Amino acid sequence: MNMKLPKPAYYSVNDLSARWGCTNADIAGWAASGNFDILTGIPPVTCTEDVIAGEVVIRPFDMISMFRRCGTGPQVARVRRVRKKDIPVWSLITTPRKGVKVCIADLLVAAPQVHRFEEKHNLLGRISGATGSVSPYDWEGMLQALTLYIHEEGVPDSQGALVSAMLDWFAENGDADDLPDERSVRRRVSPVWRALKKARK
Repeated sequence: MNMKLPKPAYYSVNDLSARWGCTNADIAGWAASGNFDILTGIPPVTCTEDVIAGEVVIRPFDMISMFRRCGTGPQVARVRRVRKKDIPVWSLITTPRKGVKVCIADLLVAAPQVHRFEEKHNLLGRISGATGSVSPYDWEGMLQALTLYIHEEGVPDSQGALVSAMLDWFAENGDADDLPDERSVRRRVSPVWRALKKARK
């Protein structure tokens, strides 16, 4: 039996710069603008009274020297504040007093956030050797579901109804932790909707 490995759970910042054909400085800027989180792993540290360890989010501007566009920045920087994943509050590291060392090779972005960013900005075409099959989402399956929906339910009064139905299909048939956003679904439903409207005139 052929075993199929699961998709990567994380991408390193270095991987993404090669994947998207950009610089680490670009990725740091997009992360700082709220497009995705940059993660790393740290040993146990004390933040006032709490002990934090393992997967944490870091702020790119706390290690801005690592992201120099000219490429002359250091590979290692000290971080003095972190936050736990999915928790908005930042924690100041009190022990060790100088914080922890973080290497640029150990900076990661979670795969679901990478995929959503690629879909939102239509980056799949920038990926080296990319084809339609690179997408983490089953667009071919969605188009089949769309065809069945129209066959069984008829043409709805609005495009939004089709988009909503396809979002429901992804929720029922996809990875609950990694679903396409409404904009991506709408972009693929729109040509079908326009053709249906034209045919009904």
